Amino acid sequence: MKKPNIAKWLDGFNLAGKGILMATKERKFWIGFLISFAFFGTLMNLLSGGFSKFSLMGESFGTAMEILRDAFLAIFGVNQIFFDWLPIFSITVLQSILIGLIVLLWQKKRGQNSANVEKAGIVAGLIALGAGCPTCGTTLLTPLLGTLFSTSGLAMTGAISTAVTVIAIIVAVLAMKRLGEETYVIIVNERYLKKKEARESGKNN
Repeated sequence: MKKPNIAKWLDGFNLAGKGILMATKERKFWIGFLISFAFFGTLMNLLSGGFSKFSLMGESFGTAMEILRDAFLAIFGVNQIFFDWLPIFSITVLQSILIGLIVLLWQKKRGQNSANVEKAGIVAGLIALGAGCPTCGTTLLTPLLGTLFSTSGLAMTGAISTAVTVIAIIVAVLAMKRLGEETYVIIVNERYLKKKEARESGKNN
């Protein structure tokens, strides 16, 4: 008897979760995650207030360093209003997990001998690249909307910005599900091949 679509969907998320947990044990994942976390988190905090901060950064090196420092610390909620900080932090974490998975899958794909596993890695990479940076549009669009609409249109700007944020999170979660599934397949296959090689090596000896 076939499983209902919802059950299959939940199984997919369960598999993706296992894949992500497996990925956290890999150094390559954390390299991609931490670099992405610092970069995207800082960038999103810089863009959250419009493009004025970039203009101020041109005044002097000291001013630029101070603005960058404050933007980086804002990732952790320093001097931030909780409900302003939470969406940016959540999106940064999701985006960083995606980048970490992409880095890991790229490394795993290069080291695989199995055609099927290699194909899975290529598909995962294409999906991630096709999705691009699903969360970047949120912070890029918000300041532009603020420029296009007058003060009386700020409410509409805020509503559109919220909708874009929700869509960005949904896209990121869906991309993370697929990448997590591919990660699970590749790591499980990699472990199987290692055990198989060990058994064959033991028989030969």
